[in-house]
Order: sequence, then C-alpha cells, then structure tokens
Amino acid sequence: MAMEVTQVLLNAQSIDGTVRKHAEESLKQFQEQNLPSFLLSLSGELANDDKPVDSRKLAGLILKNALDAKEQHRKFELVQRWLSLDANVKTQIKTCLLNTLTSTVADARSTSSQVIAKVAGIELPQKQWPELIVSLLSNVHQLPAHVKQATLETLGYLCEEVSPDVVEQDHVNKILTAVVQGMNASEMNNDVRLAATRALYNALSFAQANFSNDMERDYIMRVVCEATQSAELKIRQAAFECLVSISSTYYEKLAPYMQDIYSITAKAVREDEEPVALQAIEFWSSICDEEIDILEEYGSDFTGNSDIPCFYFIKQALPALVPLLLEILLKQEEDQDQEEGAWNIAMAGGTCLGLVARTVGDDIVPLVIPFIEENIAKPDWRQREAATYAFGSILEGPSPDKLLHIVNVALSFMLSALTKDPNNHVKDTTAWTLGRIFEFLHGSTIGTPIITQANCQQIITVLLQSMKDTPNVSEKACGALYFLAQGYEDVGPSSPLTPFFQEIVQSLLTVTHREDAGESRLRTAAYETLNEVVRSSTDETAPMVLQLVPVIMMELHKTLEGQKLSSDEREKQGELQGLLCGCLQVIIQKLGSSEPTKYVFMQYADQIMGLFLRVFACRSATVHEEAMLAIGALAYAAGLDFTKYMPDFYKYLEMGLQNFEEYQVCAVTVGVVGDICRALEEKILPYCDGIMTQLLKDLSSNQLHRSVKPPIFSCFGDIALAIGENFEKYLMYAMPMLQSAADLSAHTANVDDDMTEYTNSLRNGILEAYSGIFQGFKNSPKTQLLIPYAPHILQFLDSMYMEKDMDELVMKTAIGLLGDLADTLGSNAGSLIQQSLTSKDFLNECLSSKDHMIKESAEWARLAINKAISV
Repeated sequence: MAMEVTQVLLNAQSIDGTVRKHAEESLKQFQEQNLPSFLLSLSGELANDDKPVDSRKLAGLILKNALDAKEQHRKFELVQRWLSLDANVKTQIKTCLLNTLTSTVADARSTSSQVIAKVAGIELPQKQWPELIVSLLSNVHQLPAHVKQATLETLGYLCEEVSPDVVEQDHVNKILTAVVQGMNASEMNNDVRLAATRALYNALSFAQANFSNDMERDYIMRVVCEATQSAELKIRQAAFECLVSISSTYYEKLAPYMQDIYSITAKAVREDEEPVALQAIEFWSSICDEEIDILEEYGSDFTGNSDIPCFYFIKQALPALVPLLLEILLKQEEDQDQEEGAWNIAMAGGTCLGLVARTVGDDIVPLVIPFIEENIAKPDWRQREAATYAFGSILEGPSPDKLLHIVNVALSFMLSALTKDPNNHVKDTTAWTLGRIFEFLHGSTIGTPIITQANCQQIITVLLQSMKDTPNVSEKACGALYFLAQGYEDVGPSSPLTPFFQEIVQSLLTVTHREDAGESRLRTAAYETLNEVVRSSTDETAPMVLQLVPVIMMELHKTLEGQKLSSDEREKQGELQGLLCGCLQVIIQKLGSSEPTKYVFMQYADQIMGLFLRVFACRSATVHEEAMLAIGALAYAAGLDFTKYMPDFYKYLEMGLQNFEEYQVCAVTVGVVGDICRALEEKILPYCDGIMTQLLKDLSSNQLHRSVKPPIFSCFGDIALAIGENFEKYLMYAMPMLQSAADLSAHTANVDDDMTEYTNSLRNGILEAYSGIFQGFKNSPKTQLLIPYAPHILQFLDSMYMEKDMDELVMKTAIGLLGDLADTLGSNAGSLIQQSLTSKDFLNECLSSKDHMIKESAEWARLAINKAISV
C-alpha cells in the first residue's frame, strides 16, 4: 500500500465519484489495519518534494484529522491513540514534519505547520517533545526566508494549540523575541513579516510577564504600531488584529499608547482599504466592550474609588472619536440591506457608535444631535440614512430623560419617512430605529410615555403599511411592532393595542404568505412578532386568540400534506413547522393561563396533539424541537387529561431522550418530561421505567453535551415528586449517580467563569433532584430508606458553603433542601444537622440575605429544622 499511497490520495480528490469512493475506502482500510504504517506513509508523502502538491496537502490534512476532532469525546480518543503509539514511529513522523518546514512548496510547509502544532498540543502538556521549541527557534535564524516564514507560522499555530502554562517563561521570551524581530520593519521579506505578525496574534496570551515589563511592552507596541504602516495590506490588517487583541487582553496597560493609537486608527479608517479600516474601528469597539464590562461589574457604586480599573479611554476620546464615526456612516454600500450577513465600514461605524453610547451614556447626545439635524432632511439618501442610523445607534445608553424630548420630536418625522422616503435604505434604517425607540424608551419602566392615545393609531397604521414594503423593510417593521407589543406586556387588564388586535394579526398572517417571505428572515420575523402580540394581549382579546387556533392548525396541517420533497424543501418544511409549533405553544400558554379560556381551548386539544404527532412522524431520526416544547405547554394546560396521549406520544419522548447528536433536542425533551410529571403526577408511573433507564444512560454517556446533565438531575426530582414512594426502586441507581456528581461539583478551585457557571447549574440540578426525592417520600412509611443518604448530602452542603462560590439560585435551592431533609426525616435528621459543620452558619447567612427568595426559603427551613430538633 505504501507504494501506491500517492495515487490513492490523488484518486480521493477525483471528480469521478466511483474512483473517489474507492480511494476513500482504501485509505480507511489501511488506517484500520495498520495505523502506525498508515501515519508514517502520510508523513513521508508530506515530506517528499518529488510528490504532487495535491497528494501532499491531503496527506497532511488526514494526519491533522487523526490528531484532533471537534467533539470532546472523539478528541480524547484520538489523543489517547497518539500517545499509545510506538515511540520510534512518533519520532519518525515528527522528523518528517520538521523536515517539511524547509520544503520549497508553500502548501506543504503550511500544512506541516498545522500538524506540528497539533502534535505539540498533545505532547507538550505530557512533558514530551521538549526539544521542539529549541529546534524551531534555531530555524528562525536560518536563511532562506521561506524556512523562517514556515517556522514563524508554526510558532503561531503552536501558541494557538497549547495553553500558556505549558511553555516555560524562558521559551516564551525567546518565541516573542523571534516573532517581534520577524515583524520588524527591517525585515525585508513580506511573507516572513506577515507570518510573524500573525504569530504574534496567537502568542499574545503568553506575553503576560512581558507586558508587565515597561521596556519589553514599549518595544512590542512600537513594532505592532509600525507594522500597521506597512506597504502590504495583509500585514497592516494582521497588525491591527493584534491591536484589537491587545485592547482586550492588556486593557490596563494601554494608557501611554492611546494618543498614538488614535492617530493610526483614524488614518486607517479615513484612508486605508476596507479590511484594514474595519479592524481599526474594531479596536475602538473592543475598548468599549472592556469599559462596559468594567462599569457594569462595579455598577453604580462609584465613589471616586481609584481602584476601579476603568481608564475612561472612550470618554477622553469622545470629541475626536464621535466625529470620525459619524463621518464613516456616510460610506454605505448600494445594496447592503438586501444581503444577509453584509458587513462594511458604515455598519461597523454604527455598531461602534452604539457601543460608545452604552459606554459614556448622556455625554454622547450633544455630539450626535447636530449631525442628525443637519443631515436628516438632505436630498442625498446617504446623508438621510446616516443621520437616521446615528440616531438609532445612540438610543441605548443615555438616560430616557436625556432622549425623550428628541424622540418625541423625531417620532412623527420618522413615521412620515417610513412611508414617504423614496429610498429603500432610508426606510430600512428608519424602521430599525423605530424598533430601537420602542425597545429602549417604551414600556412600564419609562415615566413619560412616548406612545399616547394621540399617536398610537398613526404608529400602527404606518407599521402595517410598511409590512407591505420590500422584504428587508417589512422585516424591520415587524421588528418594530414586536417591541411595541412587548412594551405592553404587563399593562394590566386593558391594552392600547386591543382596538387594533384583529388588524395586526391579519396583517402579520398576510406577511407570512408573501411570495418573498423567505427573504431577509421575513417569515420568521412575522411569526415572532405574532407570538409577541399574543403574549402581551389581555383577556379582552382572548376570543380573538381562540379564533387564531384553527387558523394556525390549518397552516400546520398544510405542511403535512404528503408529497415527495427534495432535501432543500424538507428543510424549509421543517423550519415552517417549527415556526407554527412555536406559535401554537405561545397560544396554548396564553389560553391555558386562565380557567374560562382554557375550558374553551381544550376542545381543540385532541386535534392539536394529532398534528404534533404527525410532525414527529415526518422525520425518521430526529424529533422536532419546537413540537416537543409545544407538547410540554399542552401537557401543562391539560393536566391529568394528558394521560390519554401518552401511549402514542411515548415513543417520540424516548426518541428525544436518545438524541445525543442534537443535544438541544435532548435537553428540551428532558424539560418536557418534567412538564408531563407535573401534569400527570402518579399517572406517569407506567412510563417511568423506560424514562429512568434512558436518563441514566444519558448521564453515563461521554458523548452527550455536558449542558444536558444538570436538567437530567432536576428531572429525577420531578419524577420522584410525581410518583412519591414508588421512586424506591430507582434509588439504588439514582443516588450513587447524584453522590458522585455532587463530589465532582463541590470543589472548584481555580476555574474560569464558564466552568463556575456550569458547576453552579450542575449543583442546582443535583439539589433539585434531592429535594424532589425527599418531598416525594414525605409522610410515607418508606422514608427510612433515605436516612443512609443524609450524611453525604449534609457533607455536600458543607463543602459548597465552604467554597463560597454559590450563586443566588444555588443558595436558595440548597437551603430549601436542608429544610426538606429536616421536614421529611424529622428527628432522624435533627441530630445529623446539629452535628453538621456549617448548617447553622449557612442558615443564618440565608436568613439575613437581601434576596427575598433566599430569605423565604431559609425561614421555612428554620421552622422545619427546629421542629426536627425538638422531636
């Protein structure tokens, strides 16, 4: 096989499907039969300058994929597989890879760089391949230039693959020295300079110590700023990308350089080509993100406190930065609103202006208003659109009082522009701006309403008129109506939208049937808005919401009429079914929330459930997520009556719980099991063996995404609450699972924010499971079965309390569980709680909490504990 590997690799890229398939099979077979010799022949192919470029590139790609995968469990398997290979084989492969860096073929060098980094990502953390960095660094001082370029590229990829704590500081210093030297203006070869600049981007996270040293930091910053002036576009772009990364990684070190950075970014924005200008704007957006985060974290506790790490760079730059951003709003492209995902300099400028407004609040208003006043009525569409965009961008950040006067003046102008302006861009941005006005300046929290009896009719008429415009304008008009309705969500028994309800619903349904509703996300926007209009409606319009039920059911029925569909049509059908199921879910929740409407609605329940089951049946392997959510809502509304649907529905419930690949579907299905437990109570018992078996399988699988595990634990609690002492037969399986998860989640030393958040959600799921189990067994003669588990639970609560990193939700659930323990086990728990290390302190802390939910749970727990102790 090694002889013909070149031909097989070329055949695997053939245009002829049969040849290609046969070659892929051969490669797969070779890999399965003899992995070491398969990897050796690939690395040999990649290193051999006499071989065709295409076979070398593919050889490198297959090697790379043999070392890494997106899915965590697969990645773990590949890492173990590499580590267990014979050391000689690995050494030969690594020698081939390093030799390829000197090849004259650029594609081979670049592919090899990536593979070397993947191997380093596996071996360096294991303290293997210690000579790698030394040998790469010796290459950097080599001529010819292409070797230098390939080596810098490799160092860049390496920094991306391994975490900074794996590389010793001495090596970090040498890597940075090599990279920064390669970036220097004295480097004559642009390929080398580009590779060095891109490598620095990846190496920045390693440079903590170097950025703390003034001289080293000055040098790095000087070289980066010089590279932004290179004659080569790609180098300028990469250098600005470095600045963007530095702005977030080393925000607190930037003060001495900001004046220079402003000058070079402003020059780039005004004069350079778009890819460079976009990065220059991104620098300021990134500074805004940093300052917004800092100011949010410290909240309104500002007392001239100097240890707040905010340098107010944006506030200081305002007088120069805002005019620069306003200037680039005028650089629109002719067709930017029609293209999904379009991004250009004017849009980047508007986004940055919006971030600046959120960073500095009221201070931005006087700097932008003159620009709006000057341009809003100009004959050139670009000026009108830029003025409108500027206005829409500054609506979030400043206080409502600062904006209300201007908005009241602008509102009637905007409504007129939305129907009368001849330009599509201007209408698109005007509708978007109206949406922003309703999102940020309308609702129960705003003192002076901007929507009054006097203008409500005009606003709705204009929006409904605009919904007949081109798809991009119509979609923005739907969005504006969405926020208009949302502002009335907690309006009381009577809503200003009631007189227009019928007309609004009819207009939205008409939009969903437009021939061009597939463009600009229009159909989705129309259904989302319809859902919001229903959600925020009051009892006055309940009869009209009821009339909507058969209409949406009919629409869903139409998507099920059997015809052979292409895969493209099937995808569209699935999307439409998702939108309609989502709409029915909102209607079910609305009508199910009050007894009189629920009673009338339930006459449709059988037909609706029949439709949902048919939506499931359309698909062979996957369960439809939105249909599942809608069924959860139906179960909640139907209560015990839902029992009759279980025989037909159960197989789809099981299918959803088995869906590891689309883990969101699995998570939604777990939630629906909870809804059904609450609806059916003991009537769910016949299905519990199957459900519990599947949930336990899910928990022990390493293929299921970790985010689904906390809701599965909560679900144990829902099941136990529903079936009470019948949960006895599952204790021997569920409790050890809960105990080992509790041990894992109790201690969380030195983890990042994401992990802390996940740990807290895991703890909450475990606590909810225990609570449900203890509440379910209350007053049953079988409560003594739970006594052996109590010491471990108290130990879990102790260790969490001592870690001091519980969030509010976990505190509330934890103190609730302490109460449940005392409540269910009585005197058996009393003595254990008294012996526990921290229960008393934890209870006292919760009793004095500012959070009234925690306080309430704690007061209940105190009563239960006192009762248990006094028995």
